[in-house]
Amino acid sequence: MKQRVAVVGAGPMGLTVAYELLKAGKEVTIFERDDRIGGMSAAFDFAGTRIERYYHFVCGPDEALFAYLREFKQEHLLKWVSTKMGFYFDGKLYDWGHPLALLKFPGLSLWQKIRYGLQVMGVKNVTDWRPLDAISSTAWLQKGIGKAAYDVLWKPLFHFKFYEFQDSLSAAWLGTRIKRVALSRKSLFEERMGYLEGGSERLLDVVAERIRQMGGQIVLSAAVEKVETAGTEAALSLSGLTVGGAFQAFDQVVSTIPLPYLVRLMPGLPEEERAKVAAIRNVGVVCVLLKLRKPFSRNFWMNINDERIEIPGLIEYTNLNPLDGKASIVYAPYYMPQTHPKYARDPQAFIDETIAYMKLIEPDFSADDVIASSAHRYEFAQTVCTPGFFDQLPPMQSTVKGLFMADTSHYYPEDRSICESMALGAKLAAMAQAAG
Repeated sequence: MKQRVAVVGAGPMGLTVAYELLKAGKEVTIFERDDRIGGMSAAFDFAGTRIERYYHFVCGPDEALFAYLREFKQEHLLKWVSTKMGFYFDGKLYDWGHPLALLKFPGLSLWQKIRYGLQVMGVKNVTDWRPLDAISSTAWLQKGIGKAAYDVLWKPLFHFKFYEFQDSLSAAWLGTRIKRVALSRKSLFEERMGYLEGGSERLLDVVAERIRQMGGQIVLSAAVEKVETAGTEAALSLSGLTVGGAFQAFDQVVSTIPLPYLVRLMPGLPEEERAKVAAIRNVGVVCVLLKLRKPFSRNFWMNINDERIEIPGLIEYTNLNPLDGKASIVYAPYYMPQTHPKYARDPQAFIDETIAYMKLIEPDFSADDVIASSAHRYEFAQTVCTPGFFDQLPPMQSTVKGLFMADTSHYYPEDRSICESMALGAKLAAMAQAAG
């Protein structure tokens, strides 16, 4: 008989796990608590525009994504665009993201600009991230560009994403982010980003359909209530899942949901693994979306350093992906620890705050320009990857026989992306296959 495998979570990682295990001859069922596939890549109808709840983009080094696009014969979905970046600094919007803009920027001295450029260029050649894993991003940046330049370029971005954790980030985590974007450039003077026509769901729908054609099942609105184990504490093995009040036996379970969720579902998880999960910190996000009658700026990405504005930036997604070409869509991410007093506010409070900030940036902007608004909250949006994070991660293959588990923290030192989700999904599937 075929081995029965349950995959928990139908995001890009979970779908990839299921697809690869079906190719290996397993019998696979995916359980997803949401009413749609996609996870943080899931889309919704936003006043007549189909769009993802949280923004995503493609970069030049995203090889795992390109490989799956080829495998599913969906290369035509990938579109590349020359994009622009801005930096709103002390009440004025400046061009950013290329050498000429850096030279014209008034917030840094010439020597600081040179040091900044050298640090970015140096990261492009890093292949071994272990040395940078040992130090904090704050210390690494201040050593490279000086404290004054750090305060201008990086401190507000870290503060309004991580708050009390802002000085607890690994330099390896930050370095891979810089390298990924830097290697995506078409030239020194031209930034280039990619998107999937129709959004991530176009590719994920193809993957899901292939899964069904191969005999796999995708069960939506099906929250796993408990991961069941059997045996003694010294030799625990996976026995199955309880879903909808009913036990279902499985030979293996591969979890792709945030690890803190898995711990809540699995009282039998060994204490050592439970402690490793508990030691990892995450920040949440409330992501505001605004649909506008006209473009807000010409920038895809706008970093912000202004004492009046408590977000790290704005993403004007339609300056990357024009969608229907009839409106502009802006994302405003409010990252913060779940314990922050603002985090639990009503979504409308975040929407109103965003509109007020946009009026500061562009005085001609009016609330009347907003066609529609929305806000989405996610509890575990960004892992706080601290120095030494390689050694802090819990193993993806549990000591519980038959259990495999990973979430976005295991992308480390890479950051969250559809590419990394699919690459890690393939890795998890290979581990489960090798275990027999």
